[in-house]
Amino acid sequence: MSCVHLDGARVFARADTVWLPGDLGPLWRVAYGIVCLDRPQGVDPDVSHPVQLALPGDLVGLEALCDQPYRLGASAITPARLEPVVLDSLATRESLLQQAVMQLQCRSLDIAALRTGPVPQRVAHVLRLLGHESALGVLGGTAHADTIRASLPRLRELASVVDAKTETVCRALARLLPPRSRRSGPARCAVFPLVTHEARTRLS
Repeated sequence: MSCVHLDGARVFARADTVWLPGDLGPLWRVAYGIVCLDRPQGVDPDVSHPVQLALPGDLVGLEALCDQPYRLGASAITPARLEPVVLDSLATRESLLQQAVMQLQCRSLDIAALRTGPVPQRVAHVLRLLGHESALGVLGGTAHADTIRASLPRLRELASVVDAKTETVCRALARLLPPRSRRSGPARCAVFPLVTHEARTRLS
């Protein structure tokens, strides 16, 4: 269940549904976290096919720019915060449309990298999107490794994003990340927000 803030922002826990196909709503910007846009797969409402990932700073719910219902579903694969974007003029809409076009090009490249090539390569791309590139292939540092693993999407969602079996993703993570400490127990997801849009802007 999402938490609604006074400014209209919504905060979602990992694996929360953000909206369903056909819902009406505003244009949003991802403040932190990662949101997966997906479409239903067959008749089972619990089975969906990832179409795109939205990262901090990205616009989501682009159909709102055309006053249309959302065509894709959306879920938070990490803890996430979405902030509504005010469409107060034609100039604003045009500017946001330009942002959306450039964003779609970038995210299309991301989803291609996440769905093609060896599975370890796909998982490594997810880790880079999560801001963990510096940890790839680094040995030792189990405390830091525990924090990284705790910030990952659930294994099921991660496997769905990279189009691989959960066992294969587990093996890829074992190769790419330092081992967990013995006391940490099984991998769990996360209560740690990702890099905020403001932080990403400062780093760019």
